[in-house]
Amino acid sequence: MREKLRKFIFSLRLEEFVGLLFFPWMFYFTFKAYFYFESMGESHKIFTGAVWRLVIVVAVIGILYLISRYKPNWRLLRDGLPFGLCIAIYTNMHDTVHFVNPHDVHDTLIAIDQWMFGCQPCVWAQQFYHPWLTEFFSFCYVNFFVFAPLVATILWFQKKYKKFRYVMVSTILCFYFGYFLYVVFPAAPPRFVLINEFTRTFSGGIITRASDSAINAVLPQTSRCAFPSLHSAVTTLSLIWAYKYIRWLFWILLPFGVGLILATVYLRHHYVIDLLAGFALCLFSLWFAPRLEDWWQAKRNKYAPQRSNYGY
Repeated sequence: MREKLRKFIFSLRLEEFVGLLFFPWMFYFTFKAYFYFESMGESHKIFTGAVWRLVIVVAVIGILYLISRYKPNWRLLRDGLPFGLCIAIYTNMHDTVHFVNPHDVHDTLIAIDQWMFGCQPCVWAQQFYHPWLTEFFSFCYVNFFVFAPLVATILWFQKKYKKFRYVMVSTILCFYFGYFLYVVFPAAPPRFVLINEFTRTFSGGIITRASDSAINAVLPQTSRCAFPSLHSAVTTLSLIWAYKYIRWLFWILLPFGVGLILATVYLRHHYVIDLLAGFALCLFSLWFAPRLEDWWQAKRNKYAPQRSNYGY
């Protein structure tokens, strides 16, 4: 029995196994949030959408299982789907963290920022509001989910599979580490908590309006996913990998990556301490994930060699 369990576990890739560990918790708390609003006589579209995303996650897990069992050489689909699973969990985390741990820490984060800077950086940044600057920062911010897998995607098409695995696994694990910290340290973003301190509103163009509409549609005021900033963690991680493996891409991404990180404060999504925690999470993922991937791959070679088709 134990041997069969090992073979099943190591027939999965590392990021697939971690995704399965997170799935039951997401399933439980998504429905807890949904039925809470149903019991209040409300049908909140945010949580209805979360249930539909859960259905998509179940479908993705089923597809991954079928591919791993019957079509292990379908690399592109199998390599890409775990990132989609990770992002689906990410969107549902925003909706449900408050139902997992109601003990918010954003007052502490505000106090830390105040201690470090003598002010609230999000509020201080108001003096720099300009339509063109807001438009640029909004463009950088909404492209986060393109930015995150870009380095890995290029490495895949270059057939540099070991480097691809390091980048993809470290990126996905960085997300999952962040999800765990969201639950431990629930914090609402400054655009909600500090709303009474903002005296200016944004003015921008079509990108700013589209970004605001998307954020307001997807993220409820109950969102508690500010600490740490995964935008800063994953973006910095992508820049480091690009510098190491695809130097020309690094120089292209650098201004947009810096813009994305600055946008988190300018657009009122994060406290500065969130960014610092994100940088620390990035460095941990950069160090830990490749080592864990090598260990996992060695186990796959031992227990499920027919499933391990990357040659290392």
